[in-house]
Amino acid sequence: MTWTATDPFTRRVAALPELGLGISTEFGAGRTGLDVNAFRRARPDLCGVLEIGADLERGVDEDALAWVRDGAPTTYHFLDVNLEEPESLDDEWIDATAALARELGAAWLCGDAGLWHLGPRDRGHGTLLPPVLEDGSASELAEAVRRLRERSGLEVLPENPPAHVYLGPLHLLDYFGRVAERADCGLLLDVAHVAAFQRVRGHEPLDGFEDFPFERVVELHVAGGRLFEHGGRSFVEDDHGTEVLPESWAILDHVLARAVNLRAVIVEAERNPLEKALPLFEAVRERLDRGRAA
Repeated sequence: MTWTATDPFTRRVAALPELGLGISTEFGAGRTGLDVNAFRRARPDLCGVLEIGADLERGVDEDALAWVRDGAPTTYHFLDVNLEEPESLDDEWIDATAALARELGAAWLCGDAGLWHLGPRDRGHGTLLPPVLEDGSASELAEAVRRLRERSGLEVLPENPPAHVYLGPLHLLDYFGRVAERADCGLLLDVAHVAAFQRVRGHEPLDGFEDFPFERVVELHVAGGRLFEHGGRSFVEDDHGTEVLPESWAILDHVLARAVNLRAVIVEAERNPLEKALPLFEAVRERLDRGRAA
């Protein structure tokens, strides 16, 4: 099935490939972590797709290029645009990013929906901040997602980013539900980032999911997190380690049982040695299989 960027989401998502379970990477990650290509060859059931985190200035490292040369599936996670600021998406950036994503064989584009830079884009100085959780911001983010999809010709999945402080009155899940509806797009839901938001706002892990559009979830991220306290309050450090918080597991299980259009689950653990990361991948595999069987 083929689609155009203006087709409704139901038609576009039906054409997306089932990528299954995989791992993320960024430039140079293999030098300090695991060998993603060796992992794929040894355990394709655990590492079947590579999410390539990249910006145009650094490009893509040799580990990712080797994966692509083997013809294995990929997605492209941009690290250098402010989705909350439509003016950040200049035509030159969109065209170059889409060209690189297609060169890598990416099934879709995705990226944290916040602010990667303040003022003019300086690709050597990224500062990831979350969007302001209010209705006007949701409309601007939706406008940016729609424009990026229509010009690139690739599906675009905004991701809920990590933070220790969130501004704005909306619940994070309400905010991204509005974005998905107004952009008519899918979502990349990071369960560890949701868990961090729930904790900092004083919510229970599954608060806010009552009216959440689960059918919009095309991709999930899973990663470890570290608890710490500051000023008498509890926060989560998004350290991409191998120790997943109980509330992250609870959110993952809840979403897996309801995400009917899920196409990929990415474990963000590429900077850990394989012996530490392997049990995490196996645990996610077990939950993924159980969720699909439910």
